[in-house]
Amino acid sequence: MKIYSYNVNGIRSAINKGFIDWLKTVSPDILCLQELKAHPGQINEKDFTRLGYKMYWHPAEKKGYSGVAILSRKEPEHVEYGSGMSQYDKEGRILRADYNNFSLMSLYIPSGSSGEERQSFKMKFLGEFLSYVANLKQRKKNLIISGDFNICHRPIDIHNPVSNKNSSGFLPEEREWVTQFLQTGFIDTFRFFNDQPHQYTWWSFRSNARSKNLGWRIDYHMVTNEMKKRLVQAKIFMDIKHSDHCPILLEIN
Repeated sequence: MKIYSYNVNGIRSAINKGFIDWLKTVSPDILCLQELKAHPGQINEKDFTRLGYKMYWHPAEKKGYSGVAILSRKEPEHVEYGSGMSQYDKEGRILRADYNNFSLMSLYIPSGSSGEERQSFKMKFLGEFLSYVANLKQRKKNLIISGDFNICHRPIDIHNPVSNKNSSGFLPEEREWVTQFLQTGFIDTFRFFNDQPHQYTWWSFRSNARSKNLGWRIDYHMVTNEMKKRLVQAKIFMDIKHSDHCPILLEIN
């Protein structure tokens, strides 16, 4: 089974850049999307249904902002919209689909780059999300969390760790949070297979960062330890350019 995750930075913009053709070509079993910046009625859902996908969408209340979705060829047994934490659910950040032998979450963790207020909001989210997932894992042992975590975990995951040491997304407390998250029983699937540097999933629009590969690895497929034996491969597709992010793949048995 091939599961992709992709922060499209605006689904309508991505569609205008050939996203539907790419989707048709790679044909994932499941695709998690983040930062849709749209509501369902603002796109032609037939573009997806004619490719065999059922679409589950959790938009933000604010138009043109945030939002997550899951496209799935197989109908889930249950879809959970949000987390029950209203301050985050109104921003459309968590969507979960339960299948018969695993559960999959599309996640979009807040960015703190716009200033102290949003950084504080991000840190509050991280603390409460850790508790939320700990409880969820009691019921959903085989759990996959895919999406934009807005954090680089280690120096290998960012193009210049020294100059970015005080940047939101690479702050010591954020990196420590990822360590704690993994220690609760999760695997960073890309690093499970690949220990090479210069592997990134997001690039600034400034200073030709993408052409120079001055990037950050902030998009992840995290899986519970119980799924370790089911892992087949994990890849980053840096050459796909419908967004300032690129898609990432997890293949499982």
